[in-house]
Amino acid sequence: MKALMKTKPGFGNMELLDIPEPICGETGIKIKVKYTGICGTDLHIYHDSYDHSPPVVLGHEFSGEVIESGKNVKHIHPGDHVMVLPSVAWTCKRCTFCKQGNYMFCSERRSLGSGVNGSFTEYVVVNEEMVYKIPESLSMKEAALAEPLACAVQAVEEFTDIHAGDWVLLSGPGPIGLLCLSLLVAKGCNVIVTGTSQDEKRLNIAKELGANTVVDIFVEDLRDVIQEKTNGMGVDITVECSGAPSAVNTCLKSLKKMGKHIQVGIIGSEIDLDVDTLLYKQITFYGSYAHSMKTWDKVQNILTSNMVNLKPIITDIIPLSEWQTAFDKFQSKESGKILMYYDFKK
Repeated sequence: MKALMKTKPGFGNMELLDIPEPICGETGIKIKVKYTGICGTDLHIYHDSYDHSPPVVLGHEFSGEVIESGKNVKHIHPGDHVMVLPSVAWTCKRCTFCKQGNYMFCSERRSLGSGVNGSFTEYVVVNEEMVYKIPESLSMKEAALAEPLACAVQAVEEFTDIHAGDWVLLSGPGPIGLLCLSLLVAKGCNVIVTGTSQDEKRLNIAKELGANTVVDIFVEDLRDVIQEKTNGMGVDITVECSGAPSAVNTCLKSLKKMGKHIQVGIIGSEIDLDVDTLLYKQITFYGSYAHSMKTWDKVQNILTSNMVNLKPIITDIIPLSEWQTAFDKFQSKESGKILMYYDFKK
């Protein structure tokens, strides 16, 4: 089968190569990938600014159909349509973090698509603890967004109380930002979404999802917008999803005194942080790295209840054979979530 692999460290170094189909084994579940999403992490691996272990097949956001399950698998069967928790492909299960469900901090953890072979291919074999059945009301396309939705759920639901009527500045209308927006709108928040002129399509999606205001920071003065909307107080919460170095300090300046900042976007490099603003405003600063088992349980309830509208976020379906086009489009910010599908014939 064909697979999109990061072949060695450094910028780029990605190729479509032939690799053997994975073997299921007694405890494994073999899944035929239906849709797999491009994530900001994949782009960071492309640029060599995120930890990974090449040679490795990229991709960790996906849905698919089970075609084989090992004899020791109890609850997942061939024919099941499933989504996958990719971050626990390997954990020690012994450390304090694993026992608490905070698997992201296990020192031995290896994730699909960076530490072990992922979903930019035809078949993936995973363990039963990673697999969840897709609710009947959810399409396979929407189910491929389960993992990025988990990242948004942790950021919006788990660090601090965010209430109906709160003013929230959401920086960066990429896929994770749009998922955070959907959750914030469902909570009844007034959300100001910022982007650049490159983000025109994404900002339009933000309007469709219910943003109170969208701001092209190349055209409008964000400070004036916030002053007007909040009667000079500043926003209650900032959620930074762009990963742009300058955006972090912009968020801190936009907060009211004793406001709260949630950092979701990966910067990928060191930045100069305006610590005095953090100090004088007595801002609470949260870093939100992926998700936990507690988060994943919430995601299942959210997806089952149709609480968030995922359809507008999915803008492009591109064959794996055209992966470079997909990556270029993602990087150009011309799209929401891009899903790829396996299009090679045997």
